[in-house]
Amino acid sequence: MAIRVFIVDDHPMVIEGLQSMLQQQQNIQLMGFATNAASCLGFFVNQKADVVLLDINLPDQNGMELCKLIKAKQPEVKILALSNYDQLSYIEQMKANGASGYLLKNTSVSELMQAISTVMTGGGWWNRLEQLTKEQLNQGMVLTRREKEVLKLISDGLTNQEIADKLFVSASTVDSHRKNLISKLHVKNTAALVRTALESKII
Repeated sequence: MAIRVFIVDDHPMVIEGLQSMLQQQQNIQLMGFATNAASCLGFFVNQKADVVLLDINLPDQNGMELCKLIKAKQPEVKILALSNYDQLSYIEQMKANGASGYLLKNTSVSELMQAISTVMTGGGWWNRLEQLTKEQLNQGMVLTRREKEVLKLISDGLTNQEIADKLFVSASTVDSHRKNLISKLHVKNTAALVRTALESKII
């Protein structure tokens, strides 16, 4: 059975390009397109699609919010975000709002088809999220020798005072190291700090 694809983008050239790419695929059925959020929501009143290629910037509504609205109306639909913006915050927001993947608009036909196939089988297409997270993490991994010592002791479950006693420093100094580590590794708390450090093989 053909995969029903609906395009949401306010740029005619982007729509034409996507249609041209998809029309060549035997297992794709184009369901049409919308150039704004209102038309997109109107489409879903009486029709359905399997995959929506959704621009995150639309003239009448933020594509990230529209993603949430579409998923509320059609929970089973798979949404692939389309964007010119290669920013981690955008990608994470789309994921949080129910999207199944994120593609840059200069994507190749093979990547587009691979993404569609992946989300249709229940997977996610977050290559850029994973790559950007890794790059961001690497940027923050310039740790001092003392920070690595503190991080190892934190992962062993020691308190600030216990670490301070081991390193012959004050507990407030250890707390400062802990806060710096949380900032450098882009995490929110100590549990995430330890998990990230272990996954990244820092310790």
